[in-house]
Amino acid sequence: MKRLIPAGLLLAITTAHAAEGMWMPQQLPQIAKQLKSAGLKLDPSRLNQLTEFPMGAVVSLGGCTASFVSPQGLVVTNHHCAYGSIQYNSTPQRDLLKNGFLAADFKDELPAAPGSRIFVTEEVKDVTAQVLDAKTAALSGKARVDAIEAKEKALVAACEQDKAYRCRVAGFYGGLQYQLIKQMQIRDVRLVHAPADMVGRFGGDTDNWIWPRHTGDYSFYRAYVGPDGKPADFSPDNKPYQPKHHLKLATTPLNEGDFVMVTGYPGRTQRHRLPQEVDFAFSFSQPTGIRNMLTQLDLIKQETSGRREAEIALAGTVAGLGNASKNMQGQMASYAGSDILERKRKSFEELKTWVNSDAARRAKYGADLAAVESLLAERQALARTESSLRAYAPRLLGTARGLYQNAQQRLLPDAQRKPGYQERDALRLRQGLESQDRRYDAQTDIRLASHFYAKYLAQPAEQLNQPLLKALGLKAGMDEAAVKARLLELQAATQLTDKASRMAWLDRSVADFAASKDAYIAAAVALYEEDERIEKRDKELEGRIDQAYANTMAALLAFKASKGEALYPDANGTLRVSYGHVQGRKPGTDGNDWLAFTTLRGITAKHTGTGDFDAPEAQRKAIEARQFDKYAVKSLDSVPVNFLATLDTTGGNSGSPVLNSRAELVGLLFDGTLDAVISNWDFNPKMTRSICMDARYMLWQMKVVDKADRLLKELNAL
Repeated sequence: MKRLIPAGLLLAITTAHAAEGMWMPQQLPQIAKQLKSAGLKLDPSRLNQLTEFPMGAVVSLGGCTASFVSPQGLVVTNHHCAYGSIQYNSTPQRDLLKNGFLAADFKDELPAAPGSRIFVTEEVKDVTAQVLDAKTAALSGKARVDAIEAKEKALVAACEQDKAYRCRVAGFYGGLQYQLIKQMQIRDVRLVHAPADMVGRFGGDTDNWIWPRHTGDYSFYRAYVGPDGKPADFSPDNKPYQPKHHLKLATTPLNEGDFVMVTGYPGRTQRHRLPQEVDFAFSFSQPTGIRNMLTQLDLIKQETSGRREAEIALAGTVAGLGNASKNMQGQMASYAGSDILERKRKSFEELKTWVNSDAARRAKYGADLAAVESLLAERQALARTESSLRAYAPRLLGTARGLYQNAQQRLLPDAQRKPGYQERDALRLRQGLESQDRRYDAQTDIRLASHFYAKYLAQPAEQLNQPLLKALGLKAGMDEAAVKARLLELQAATQLTDKASRMAWLDRSVADFAASKDAYIAAAVALYEEDERIEKRDKELEGRIDQAYANTMAALLAFKASKGEALYPDANGTLRVSYGHVQGRKPGTDGNDWLAFTTLRGITAKHTGTGDFDAPEAQRKAIEARQFDKYAVKSLDSVPVNFLATLDTTGGNSGSPVLNSRAELVGLLFDGTLDAVISNWDFNPKMTRSICMDARYMLWQMKVVDKADRLLKELNAL
């Protein structure tokens, strides 16, 4: 792992701010002194052993984090991480979204949504030398992208010789370094328990990213394997997986000031982005994204109102759009009036001055430092021109394009196929198509596509993508009503809404596609050449950017090392560890001090009986009767619900276990505060707080309200 940490940085890492940093487990020995000083009672060297306790208990859901909490493969994560499976199993007649779900026995546990996976990380290996050998490093443009992709696919193929595993190659520092990550892939995932919607999602979008918070954001899955103990597709004959390690609930109470750490799979941070990228993000891409998402939310609300089946189908879409748009709005608010861009520009100028002040450094880094800005400007110009086209497209057009691409790729040897269309991807592609009916509403889809296409067609004709217009029968200047009429014609002339018809296209030939009269299949065939042209154009540009960007990051690493400063890599969906303390904030965004804990009192105080604040009657009665059981905290005179901690986290950390100094489970991370989401770009240790669900609230809800005694016994919590 020393390849991932330049030698000059090893000493500097030990002086980094304690609350800052999403550390790779392999880096933790370098900060052992800080971990012990902060309060960790566990031997820090155990945290970098991925197959040992506690890291061996932490798993990925492919977008969220979770952890094993029993010897029988029971997995706990956030309610919003299991939301897709809850939604998939819901109908207006059996509304699990609204009422929650509790399996009475193993046989009653429900299959999770198709494509659900539990990934258990078993090995991480540096493969930079294999990916970026001398020949590949000398390439540029599309040739570079293709060469790196080929190296990655070869490494993955070798890693996946045992079909029980899923492997990936992850890039760090802008493609300067690479890791091969090997994960056991558990395919039979079942929903075990989810609280009622207004427990798991109490406060809804109103309270999203807001403190104080009173949300029971937890749910349980179970991992199943075949009779031989190996990963298998769903079968009644499968048995619960027995993990090598699982987390245990805390045996001591959690208090303000206590050490906590979080282990998980944070998605993406942008802290090392160049000033030009920061400026573009906050002046164009994020404002545009917010407008588009808010428009989608408004149109979905209009089209699904009074149609519960449609509301259930699009519940996950609505939750995702609401979460992302509010996050971006929080970032924009924090960015406005700040000096973030000014500081980024100053830092970049310092880097360029340092490089150009030495002939050897100038020869090594100078050309790429000069080139990267013009290349980024080229990519940003394309993004501005094409942003309205990419805002939304009919769902069935995307389905048809994917199916035709699959047919084209099946003509090639597996190793030459595009990522996403190899044999390793076949099951996921099939399951995605199977689940589409449960997450699609034609009326809403047509309304959304009509709106965004009409906006696109209002642009000057010379800026429009003529192959797209021809393939769909659209014309420049068409208004929304005319576009809608055309899309309704296409909808009436396709069979992709029928599951059996849609699935049949997975096995059909390119000739079958070319001969088809299905409206969307024909459109996909007509657009294929144009899609390939755009993909090649983008690859050429990305390859040139990647080469310059990687060397710019190399210069930045060297510059920081020369000053004795650390530069941990941005989050990229790989396993990380953050640590800090349970701590409120003085003052909060409202001018009032933020206490470290909220309690059950806040639920009844916020309850209105409508919208985002409609706590279940059984829960309210238990609170009003002060049925606290053994979960009350004397100093709070109630049961703790959520708590704040100085943990450095981001999206993807949702569902991550929050552990105390002995690596015992004290809660689940599920959110951050709105004024601190800017930390994805610019870390601020004074403001940054993560919002966590207290495990004592989860256990109280399960025992007192939901009567989940079977699970509590399994958790050794009765």
